[in-house]
Amino acid sequence: MSSPSGASRRSTPPHARLAPWVRTRLRTAPLTALLGAALAFLTVLLGAGLPRALDRGADQALRSFLEHEGTSGTSLFATAKSREAGGNAEDLDRILSVLRAPAGHGFALSADGEVHGARAMGGRSLANPELARPEGVDPVLNLFHLRESGARTRLVSGRWPGGGSPGGPLQVALSQSVADTLGARVGTVLQGRSLGHDAPIGAEVVGLYAVDDPGAAFWTDLSCLVRACRSSTKGPLPQVYWQASALVGPEALDGLAAWGERSEDFWRLPVDTGRLRADRLPAVQKEISAFVAGPTATALAARSGRPDLRVASGLPELFTEARARRQAAAPLAAIGPAGLAGVALVVLCLAAGLTGDRRRAELRLLAARGGSRAGIAGRLLGEAAVTVLPAAALATGLAWLLLPTPRWAPSLISAACVTLVMLLAFPVRAFLLLSPPRPPAPRRRLVGELLVLAATAAAVFEVRSRGISPAGQDPDPLLVAAPLLLALSGGLLLARLLPVLVGAPARAAGRGSGLVLFLGLARAARGAAGRARPPALPLIALLLAVTTGGFGATVLSAVDTVRLQAARESVGGDAQIAPPSGVPVAQPLAEAAARLPGVRGSLTAWVDADGYVFDSDRGSVRATVVVADPVEYAKIARSLGRGRFDPALLDGGSPEAVPALFSRDLLKRATGGVHRVRFADGEELRAKAVAVVDGTPALPEGRAFVVLPAAAATAQYPKASRPTHWFAVGAVDDDRLHEVVRAHVPAAVLDSYRVRTSTGVYAELAGDPLQRSAARLFRASLAGSAGFAVLCVLLTLVRAAPDRAALLARLRTMGLRRRQGLALVLAEALPQAVAAALGGGLLAAAAVALLAPAVDLSTLVGAAVPTGLRVAVRPVLGQALGLAALVALAVCAEAVTSGRRQITTELRAGDQR
Repeated sequence: MSSPSGASRRSTPPHARLAPWVRTRLRTAPLTALLGAALAFLTVLLGAGLPRALDRGADQALRSFLEHEGTSGTSLFATAKSREAGGNAEDLDRILSVLRAPAGHGFALSADGEVHGARAMGGRSLANPELARPEGVDPVLNLFHLRESGARTRLVSGRWPGGGSPGGPLQVALSQSVADTLGARVGTVLQGRSLGHDAPIGAEVVGLYAVDDPGAAFWTDLSCLVRACRSSTKGPLPQVYWQASALVGPEALDGLAAWGERSEDFWRLPVDTGRLRADRLPAVQKEISAFVAGPTATALAARSGRPDLRVASGLPELFTEARARRQAAAPLAAIGPAGLAGVALVVLCLAAGLTGDRRRAELRLLAARGGSRAGIAGRLLGEAAVTVLPAAALATGLAWLLLPTPRWAPSLISAACVTLVMLLAFPVRAFLLLSPPRPPAPRRRLVGELLVLAATAAAVFEVRSRGISPAGQDPDPLLVAAPLLLALSGGLLLARLLPVLVGAPARAAGRGSGLVLFLGLARAARGAAGRARPPALPLIALLLAVTTGGFGATVLSAVDTVRLQAARESVGGDAQIAPPSGVPVAQPLAEAAARLPGVRGSLTAWVDADGYVFDSDRGSVRATVVVADPVEYAKIARSLGRGRFDPALLDGGSPEAVPALFSRDLLKRATGGVHRVRFADGEELRAKAVAVVDGTPALPEGRAFVVLPAAAATAQYPKASRPTHWFAVGAVDDDRLHEVVRAHVPAAVLDSYRVRTSTGVYAELAGDPLQRSAARLFRASLAGSAGFAVLCVLLTLVRAAPDRAALLARLRTMGLRRRQGLALVLAEALPQAVAAALGGGLLAAAAVALLAPAVDLSTLVGAAVPTGLRVAVRPVLGQALGLAALVALAVCAEAVTSGRRQITTELRAGDQR
């Protein structure tokens, strides 16, 4: 073999050919090269895939969040006052083209849901006596002209409306469903009442149409054109009436102003949310804000010839909220990948150290033959490039194929960084091995460890001061790395304590008659090959894996627990039925729902959200009044863990004062013993506060409330006997509850009933892609960290395998049995794994205890929850024991493999181990 670049050329015979370095090395150790390529492939695959997974999760979360807002919330809505005379449909189309033109740079418009036309501002009550009036209130009709309605409807009877005769009624078309609900037909002249400043006006129904797809985005906010809508009058006793809309032809655009107070042209342009990207959100927000108020809005008004053209959109506010959600979730989601990166870095350093120890004699021989350190490192870099670069390129391509996303720069940078570490790890290690020997420098190591401790203390202080995810800020690496730094500090501390911790059992075992346990523990205490202490890198890797895994498992477990509690508090138990305002819960419906399987307790309650509590000194305080049976209500409060009370406190009652439960904030504002409670219709009764509770199942919001016993309250206020809500606790099936409601409620009013279960709300909260992406990333990172930790243990065992194999071979010649050899390996390797598992579990619990007050889980839960995180034993213990079991299996596998080696192989002549 030739010497490196520093060797003298004169010592080489003229006829000798230089052996190719890389090919010779690969032929010499093909298995090592293959394993190095596999490690590079796996590591670069993770490095290239994680940024793309983050991008995909962020994009999916953004699009899902915007799609949940519907077409009306994600559209540009332009309006302008209709021209008094000469308005025509072609002008509406022309302005639509003007509005479309500026789009297409950072965002695109969607044709699905696009609507433009004109409408009468305000409807008229219809005086026809034959029309349907559910509670005696006249129906209201609104008029629209939609340019694209003909392509989405079909004529059922009659004809499409035209201009009509001068001075005659307007010609309109109703949907078949609206006509059936109101009781109108073709030829009916709908008599619109006077608005107070004009004369009555009529509208003749000349045609009936049917909608092809009533659920299409086109009909968003135009549902009264499809079917009649139920509305309620305002006031203490709301009354239900029908509200409908009708279509007019383009010839009647000038007549729309006569039907309402005025007429208005409008254009709704939905933004294509499926093409939005989270990384470009600030630029898109700036562009859309310019449509609302900015240079684009000014230019559109000028080009359209409508100075009063105004564009409104809720997208800028939605973008701000989406960015805040992403910023809140990003730090918690990044903790898992940070732990994975730390463990992977330790494994790469350990692999480089193992390779350096294995080839130490070869490198020293090359240096002795005249090779320079730089020349040798360069040759090793070329050797690594042959195996690492193809594997890295293949891994990067596979990551891009499996996780498609348009953003490539972060993935490429991450893959390049991992590849660079893989390329330089062994050459740098060889360069250091060939450096002149230096005396031990315990001070430098101590200073380095103190710096790590200082960084850990600073990170913990910052987290407790600012929180892991400060509002309105991007993730801070110091805050994200806080659990990682705690694990690193614990690993450094445990590396110093492990000889002492293992040395005591070793001395105790030395006093016994057995040799195997003593020898294994002694070798574990002093490290392999006679080191003064065990290597710190395996300990750090295991502690990083267990600590970040335990912390992540605690977060995920807390998210599930808190989300379920938030769902139950939102529902007021496990199930709720709430009819529309003014409609009581029918007794047969309540009884049928109470008989559902899984219902442990239920009750009906009367809830008035517009009540007032009066005090003679401070006036009135608005409060929600709840009237319910005390015994059943106490069961639900006890099951929910919110607003617990003794039902005996609400026994009795008299005309002078009804016993009541008051919320704490209400009692602070309404002082005194007896209070006047006024309901929304003006009726009153007197109530005396007998207890203070912190909440009520009937009111998830933190508003002031009063809870009254049903018997005493209904005796003075009979209207409270008509319950407005049904609550239940237990394993209530969501589908069965909806079936019961459908069986007992008329189809016409079914949509106005609010039917909810805690399982349904939990599924809605857990369905957010932002939460699912963070949870998947957390779990994948935990699995990757555990795999790298096991690989780290295997590398440690392989590093010590030659010395251990020689020891076992020598002991076998002295009578050591195979079982004893296995016990020796386990006694040597398991103390480190057990110490790391226990230490990692303690560090994970400490990380939760130290960082918990600053952890806000609201974004991951999907609802506003109190800040904080509780220490949970089961997730931390599960991570620690699971990793310890994996390490034990790896140790056993390596011990069995090493025990099969032949004695003659290990005790060959000239062995210098």
